[in-house]
Amino acid sequence: MTTNLNNFLPIPSFFDSQKVYHYWAVPYHERAREASEWAKKYNIKPAYDDKNRICLLIIDAQNTFCLPEFELFVGGRSGRGAIDDNIRLCEFIYRNLKTITTIIPTMDTHTAIQIFHPIFWVNEAGENPQPMTMISYSDVENKVWRVNPALGNNLDNYALHYVQKISEQGKYLLTIWPYHSMLGGIGHALVSALEEAIFFHSIARKSQTQFELKGENILTENYSVFRPEILDDHQGQPITQKNSRLLQQVLDYDAVIIAGQAKSHCVAWTIEDLLKEIMTRDPNLAKKVYLLEDCTSPVVVPGVVDFTPQADAAFQRFAENGMNIVRSNMKLADFSFLKL
Repeated sequence: MTTNLNNFLPIPSFFDSQKVYHYWAVPYHERAREASEWAKKYNIKPAYDDKNRICLLIIDAQNTFCLPEFELFVGGRSGRGAIDDNIRLCEFIYRNLKTITTIIPTMDTHTAIQIFHPIFWVNEAGENPQPMTMISYSDVENKVWRVNPALGNNLDNYALHYVQKISEQGKYLLTIWPYHSMLGGIGHALVSALEEAIFFHSIARKSQTQFELKGENILTENYSVFRPEILDDHQGQPITQKNSRLLQQVLDYDAVIIAGQAKSHCVAWTIEDLLKEIMTRDPNLAKKVYLLEDCTSPVVVPGVVDFTPQADAAFQRFAENGMNIVRSNMKLADFSFLKL
């Protein structure tokens, strides 16, 4: 039997959009039983049978970015950005359960001592920078900020190299972020409602969720899941590498759907790296990338910074290069790259 991509599945009755605001323990055993029954009721076939192989790449939909009480809530201009994004994303997964082959959630993963956390830097008075401090090349060259000597390693030359390379790339300055996505903490976990939807998909489709960790290296920022910001140290020695395995895997799918947080940072730079890879291979591959514009929001700190224009400009550039800007209520049958 061929799956009819025009048909949305209903949303399970246990899904409560009001619970997306909170974190809680997913009742895995109960959801597994319900997912198995759901698969029988709606004739949901195992993912390995899919004629059209569709990947849903979810960027950093973690508590630390998606719930207001956590460190880096992505509120967008509405103040509710990531919450509403995740409501729509959960519904998208349930409605398209039959046709999403694989879900790949990325997980921003940090420890306390990293180059973008306050403890890494000090000024002449020995004070750490406040969150959202931007550190430029001149700041490091003039020792406005220097690597904290209490860390025990002489990283001053590397620090100067790092901020110089960041500046040359034309991206944002080195940003000091609040401690966030801390490995072992609640903030690191996926939003519970989304975790539940992903688990439900895994059981119903017999498809293993593929979690991708990023950001563990203490010496570089890692916004994109495909590539850290800096790969080599000041002596030209490699400190990390791009995720070539995942790039190849993603490009092997018939369609790639991308959502998550934040539109201005980790989402935009993940897509940018994917686009660069596509342009080196075959620009026509961009046609099979679909960006869920209503399931992602930019970083906005009222009265401090608003990255909305940069995020919108990035998405416009992606569209101009052949990628598809879509909304979560779009039927997968309308995805032009699929083999129907």
